Amino acid sequence: MPKQPLAEVFGFPINNFSKEADRHRRLKLCPFNNKVPNCTKDKAKDPLGVCSVWDGNEIAITCPVRFRQEWQIVEDAAAFFFPPNTHWTSLIEVGLDDKNGRSAGNIDVVLVAYDDQEHIIDFGALEVQAVYISGNVRKPFEFYMQNPEANQNFDWSKRIGYPNPDYLSSSRKRLAPQLIYKGNILHSWGKKSAVALHRNFYNTLPTLPIVKPDQANLAWLIYDLAYDALTNRYRLYLSETIYTDFDPALKRITTPEVGPLNEFLDVLQEKLHAKLDNGIGQAKRDSPQSLSLQNIIAEGEVE
Repeated sequence: MPKQPLAEVFGFPINNFSKEADRHRRLKLCPFNNKVPNCTKDKAKDPLGVCSVWDGNEIAITCPVRFRQEWQIVEDAAAFFFPPNTHWTSLIEVGLDDKNGRSAGNIDVVLVAYDDQEHIIDFGALEVQAVYISGNVRKPFEFYMQNPEANQNFDWSKRIGYPNPDYLSSSRKRLAPQLIYKGNILHSWGKKSAVALHRNFYNTLPTLPIVKPDQANLAWLIYDLAYDALTNRYRLYLSETIYTDFDPALKRITTPEVGPLNEFLDVLQEKLHAKLDNGIGQAKRDSPQSLSLQNIIAEGEVE
C-alpha cells in the first residue's frame, strides 16, 4: 500500500514524467474534458489537481470530471436511454427547477434524442458521483507539486489528517439527496436516469433490487480504472451496468439498517454516567432510589 495518498494528479500517475504529463502539471491542465482546458477543482486559480487517491491497494476517483475520459460515460448512458440508431447529443450541467421555480440542482449531463427536424423526442439524465475525502488532500498535493520528480515517493502516512475516501458521507450527503430531489422529478416525468460511479463506491451501497434491462428506469454505470503499463496511465472502462427500478432503489438507499436498541441504550447510559460522574451524580446513581436508564425506559416512564 502506498505511503502517500495521491494516485493521479492532473490526469497522470504521480510517477509519470513524460513530456505530456509534465506539461499538464506545469499548465494545470485537465485531460478529461473539463468545461475549460484547465483544472478548476476547488479553486480556478489554484486548482486541486487530484483526480484520484489510493484506497488501500485500490484507487478511488475523487473528481467527477475524471469520469469524462473519452466521454465513455455518455455513450454508455445513451445505450440505456435510447434505442439503437437514435440521433442524440449531450448537454452539460443543466439546471432543474421544481413546480415552484425553486432549484433542485444541476443535472451533470442531459442526453437528448432528436428527430430529423432537430426536435427533441426524448431525454435522460446522467449523474456522476465521485467520492468525498476525509482529511486534507491539498497539503500532500502541494508538497508533491513543489518538486514532482523528487517527491514522487514521499511518505505522508504519519501526518495528521491523512486523506481517505469517505464513502458514507458521499452517499448520504450527495448521492441520496440527488436521487430524492432531481431523481424524483425526472421519475415523475417518466424519464430514465443513470448514475456513474466507481466500483469501490458502489460496493459500499446497500444491495439494490435488480430488474431486467427493459424494465429498468434507473441504471448504475459501474466503472473501474485499468492501468496501462505502456503509457503509465489509467483508462476508465465500464465494468458493469446494474439495472433497477427507481422507487425500490431509492427506498433501499435512503432507509437505514436498524441496529439493536440495547446498543444505543448502552451509549446513552455511558454518556449519562460521564455527565454525572462527580460526587453528587455518583451518590445519586448509588442510591437505592436510582433506576438505570434501561429500567426507566422498560417501565415506560420515559417516552
